[in-house]
Amino acid sequence: MEETVSKNFIEQIIDKDIEEGKCVKVVTRFPPEPNGYLHIGHAKSILLNYGLAQKYNGKFNLRFDDTNPTKEKTEFVQSILEDVQWLGADYGDEYFYASDYFDQMYECAIKLIKKGKAYVCDLTPEEIREYRGTLTEPGKNSPYRDRSIEENLSLFEAMKNGEFPDGSKVLRAKIDMTSGNINMRDPIIYRIARMHHHNTGDKWCIYPMYDFAHPIEDAIEGVTHSICTLEFEDHRPLYDWVVEECEFENPPKQIEFAKLYLTNVITGKRYIKKLVEDGIVDGWDDPRLVSLSALKRRGFTPSAIKTFMEQVGVSKSHSSVDYAMLEHFLRDDLKLTKPRMYAVTDPIKLVITNYPEDQVEYLPVKNNMENPEMGTREVPFSRELYIERDDFMIDPPRKYFRLYPGNEVRLMNAYFVKCHDYKTDENGNVTEVYCTYDPETKSGSGFTGRKVKGTIHWVSAAHAVKAEVRLYENIVDEEKGVYNEDGSLNLNPNSLTVLENCYVEPALKDAKPLDSFQFVRNGYFNVDSKDSIEDHLVFNRIVSLKSSYKPKKK
Repeated sequence: MEETVSKNFIEQIIDKDIEEGKCVKVVTRFPPEPNGYLHIGHAKSILLNYGLAQKYNGKFNLRFDDTNPTKEKTEFVQSILEDVQWLGADYGDEYFYASDYFDQMYECAIKLIKKGKAYVCDLTPEEIREYRGTLTEPGKNSPYRDRSIEENLSLFEAMKNGEFPDGSKVLRAKIDMTSGNINMRDPIIYRIARMHHHNTGDKWCIYPMYDFAHPIEDAIEGVTHSICTLEFEDHRPLYDWVVEECEFENPPKQIEFAKLYLTNVITGKRYIKKLVEDGIVDGWDDPRLVSLSALKRRGFTPSAIKTFMEQVGVSKSHSSVDYAMLEHFLRDDLKLTKPRMYAVTDPIKLVITNYPEDQVEYLPVKNNMENPEMGTREVPFSRELYIERDDFMIDPPRKYFRLYPGNEVRLMNAYFVKCHDYKTDENGNVTEVYCTYDPETKSGSGFTGRKVKGTIHWVSAAHAVKAEVRLYENIVDEEKGVYNEDGSLNLNPNSLTVLENCYVEPALKDAKPLDSFQFVRNGYFNVDSKDSIEDHLVFNRIVSLKSSYKPKKK
């Protein structure tokens, strides 16, 4: 029986275009403006556009929409290149800039003027807004709308040559000031702005507006399907008008889909910029953010993000997705691919009083219990160990099966130990626990004499490597929501906890930046790529072991 393949609405449109001969080779693009770092929402667009190109054996273009030099930086260009590459979207041997087409855009503007479809307007920005009308009232024509073609050509060239002050004139498309779609009421397509551009330098003092530039960029590159988010749906008539009036053959088709909205995360560039500038986070890649560089630094994997996006799917209606769903797919991706290591984040010393002082054993430990192909390693075991503070209690509650006076537990992959004493400091805090071990109970020995209910992990005190561990929570308070009533961010004061006196097993000494592991019972962690150095290991918690997300049953 042939399997039925479900296709989203965009794929259905592309299939129809191919069937009707409107499209021979599918070409898609991702066109970020280089005015900030990409975030998780952009990942949906990147993977969607790249995935469509792959599915139809087409081409995927990465293009920087750099028509507004006031906010654009080469720093953002570089970060975008790295993020797109990290996600696995292969843009080939080249990438593009909208600014590479400024000459062609200028020629398109000249063509529109010669066709009587564009004119130079002297109205101020305030007057243009006043003349535009409202959603319920039509606009009215500019007094400069009927300038002759010759006058418009002369004025537009003078604008290009820098003969007028910034903002004194604009070039507008001549469409319909009574249109029910405000975007079609003689939109501005060029403005005067003396700004240094990161790619073209000081060549231009006029710059095209996005709604004029974008369809031209798509058409020049041979994009067949211009996939964008729903807020551009009302701009589609203008998109189509530009490529038609500029007389491009085989014009691209704009298709809109719903953005990705994640609960309780900050994606707005101005909010992230303020967090960075106020020193609340340590940069655009702070692991508490959901910029792609932050997720990479935190230890998220491209494969988990891709699986998440596939499960979210593509639709025409807005909806919110629980952030816990993304973490769920991340755990699924990590649990079979990352070694399980011993790390003690809040240490107290455990002394095995009947274990030989100078003896060291190297015990075999499986790297991943669920993936035997990852093999084993040897972990040193000695008389003095570190264990987690909450694995010992002087006066435990019922059903506490870990270590307490008189109780016996298994040290993971080692021996049974039984507590007979402990030491406290002047504040009553436990500093050392004393146990005896039973050499007959070594893991793997086949011992069946008795059973214990508790198993705890450990590291050898003499061999352990000191490390800093950073525990992250959502940067906003999940109970109260992202924003306060005044529009400010509702920040979580506990979004970062730094544990400075942690100990990890010696195998982690040579871990490299972005290497990731499961710390037994503590979660998944990776080596911080910014602050970790050879003599000061820093680990970020990627995600805890337990999930609150419940996948829907099929």
